[in-house]
Amino acid sequence: MTFYTGILLKRCMEADPSIRSYLDIAERAFGMKGRIIVMIIMNSELYLVAIGLLILEGDNLHKLFPKFMIKLGELTANGRQSFVLITALVIFPSMLLTDLSILSYVSATGVFSCLIILVSIFCVGLFNSVGFHEKGTLLNVKSLPTAVSLYIVCFAGHPVIPSIYTSMRNTYQFSKVLLFSFVLTTSTYLAMATVGYLMYGDSVESQITLSLPTSKVCAEVAIYTTLLIPITRYALMVTPVATAIEGGLSENYKNQRTIRLLIRVGLLISTVIVAYVFPYYESLMAIVGSIFVVSASFLLPCLCYLKINSDLRWGWNCEQMGILGILVFGTLAGVLGTYSSVYDLVT
Repeated sequence: MTFYTGILLKRCMEADPSIRSYLDIAERAFGMKGRIIVMIIMNSELYLVAIGLLILEGDNLHKLFPKFMIKLGELTANGRQSFVLITALVIFPSMLLTDLSILSYVSATGVFSCLIILVSIFCVGLFNSVGFHEKGTLLNVKSLPTAVSLYIVCFAGHPVIPSIYTSMRNTYQFSKVLLFSFVLTTSTYLAMATVGYLMYGDSVESQITLSLPTSKVCAEVAIYTTLLIPITRYALMVTPVATAIEGGLSENYKNQRTIRLLIRVGLLISTVIVAYVFPYYESLMAIVGSIFVVSASFLLPCLCYLKINSDLRWGWNCEQMGILGILVFGTLAGVLGTYSSVYDLVT
């Protein structure tokens, strides 16, 4: 479904050559209000993912150093919380950069990082007495909405599809590139899910690295590789949010370096506070999937396509029924996933 909605975004761009970004598509379909709504959705998703990166880093560092804590007088920060604070200090210098081209190259190694993590975890099961013989419940209907929300998070990224399309030398190959990307990512997710389930069954943690034995070399490779991801990606995630805030300032403040730095530091502090008091990675990602990814990757591409191509005649053809099916699925997944995630959190 998300592959097909990616194709719909491409068709929206073909309908109007002046479209250069996801925001342009929203504005072309629904005017300035549509652009503002989509901008809020995109930046909210990035902000929450940045919080998730801090939680991810704190959890995995705590896995490696379970007895570590920070004590300042009467104030005490336990392992996870103290590592969130330390991670923020490590990330802080990157937040002072206005040109993130260097970090973008480092972040581009994410594909290789995922493959290293997958191979390392497979080696843990193969060579470190963990094995692939665990079992669990085949179908847990109660947790299905949350699970679907987590699956949906895996296929986020539609807001960057128009930028990729416009940057291609041969745009006619876009569909093939998109198909290859989805096949590669889906295969990687499927392999990781299968290996993790066979190794740990229902007892697997929300982050599989938290289930690994830290005394094994292969496990340490997986964990340390995971630790690199938040540090290299955090600033790239938060920068679009900071840029959007700067865009709302008056001309007197918009281009002042001090104001730009204060905005970035403020975003870092706010995400640290949320990660400090809300250390629930699985619930956070499920909420991101059920609200923001459902909107950006399922609903909005279909709605924008239908609006831009409003001269289409409705009938019982496969394409229109497929679009209707995606809209229905996205709506149900969003409502049920959000309810299930919030309910699990408060109970």
